[in-house]
Amino acid sequence: MLDVLIEGGRVVTAEGSREADVGIAGGRIVAVGQGLGQTTHRIDARGRLVMPGGVDTHCHVEQISGAGLMNADTFETATRSALHGGTTSIVSFAAQHPGKRLRQVVDDYGALAARGAMIDHAFHMIVSDVSGDNLARDLPELISEGHRSIKIFTTYDKVRLGDEDILDVLWTARGGGALVCFHAENDGLIRWMSRRLIASGRTEPRFHPLSHPRAAEIEALSRMCVFAEFTGQPIMLFHVSTREGVEIVRAAQARGVPVVAETCPHYLFMTVDQLEAPGRDVAGLMCSPPQRRTDDQDALWEGLSDGTLRVVSSDHAPYRLDETGKFANGADAPFNRIANGLPGLEVRLPLMFDAMVSRGRLGPEKFVELTATAPAAIFGLPAKGRIAVGADADIAIWDPERRVTFGADDLHDNTGYNPFAGTSVTGWPETVLSRGEVVVADGMCRATPGRGRRIVMEPSDAMRPRAGSEADRLDHAR
Repeated sequence: MLDVLIEGGRVVTAEGSREADVGIAGGRIVAVGQGLGQTTHRIDARGRLVMPGGVDTHCHVEQISGAGLMNADTFETATRSALHGGTTSIVSFAAQHPGKRLRQVVDDYGALAARGAMIDHAFHMIVSDVSGDNLARDLPELISEGHRSIKIFTTYDKVRLGDEDILDVLWTARGGGALVCFHAENDGLIRWMSRRLIASGRTEPRFHPLSHPRAAEIEALSRMCVFAEFTGQPIMLFHVSTREGVEIVRAAQARGVPVVAETCPHYLFMTVDQLEAPGRDVAGLMCSPPQRRTDDQDALWEGLSDGTLRVVSSDHAPYRLDETGKFANGADAPFNRIANGLPGLEVRLPLMFDAMVSRGRLGPEKFVELTATAPAAIFGLPAKGRIAVGADADIAIWDPERRVTFGADDLHDNTGYNPFAGTSVTGWPETVLSRGEVVVADGMCRATPGRGRRIVMEPSDAMRPRAGSEADRLDHAR
């Protein structure tokens, strides 16, 4: 007897699609095919696409930023929003700030997630202080406990690491079996541009993109690829936004550097032109790196097509458009004192489905790969991102014909605005299951806070160090 039987739909995986039923028992998929037997709960999926629930591996949730500002979402509000958008697993950030023990940061963050998360989750560890036991003890122990992703910033005063500390973290990760992820922008270039813009009175949000020149991304991505090549330690490059960035990653991969990379919907569907209006209204679109040009968008799609870019994540970084968020430093704060980031958990999948499935760009199988299967595989979440026997029954059932136009404030997070307001998409996740439980149906979220479980990251192929690096000579020098 099955707990749930999804009947009559078209099952789509990264490998292909076919008409099939999906049988679920004990929270897992136990059969995919026809004539699967009896059940206590049938879901009619005729005319629908049955896909893995989304896996979003870049989300800032209930986290204090590098500037000391708490973002707008709790685990409850963020994961509710994720579910409404078809996402059933997230990886968010346990953010260490200087002077904090990494172990305590991760434990405290885990307690927040355990109380509020409606869906299954794992953590990246933001490392900003390698002193004392943080590097020598805490980081290796946490990696061994299944926290196998580390985040490093190369910019932002309170969280950035210098080159020597970055190399120490890479070497520690290599010894334990982890992936090191980077927000890679050159700090000096950003500081120099910001100082000159502000000194000349160009302080409005529309000048933010100028303060983060494409050269800042180009230099830092190149440097991190060199560090990965030197140490043999695998890295993930977050939110690639430029044509040159795609080319850097492609060239590094061609010469055997262990590097994977991602991009985000706001780079694929927004351009810098949208930030050029005067006044503070564009503050809701500010992010780092900033949006670029249509030529960069073409390059990003090329990178997604040929595998240079493996993941599309949301980089959900929610701040309200008021004194608690974007304008915590005043309504007339200069761009460099306005919180960076925009909400994306709920819109990521509908935007990508519209582009890739409804409009035919790369197709439904590639959609599943980029938004669910590949991120789960890279970050060692083998039970997620797949419709296969033995996988968790995390499933989104899509109505491919439903058309939705985003409103000004229609998301289910706590941000209070939708950066894609006015955009119309075709295709919508009407029914969502998490471990076999129907958690979204008829536009309502049925999940309860705290039902989500922590996912232990397992070693993945993307975490496997490359042998024979130049740094390996350390072990053989006499």
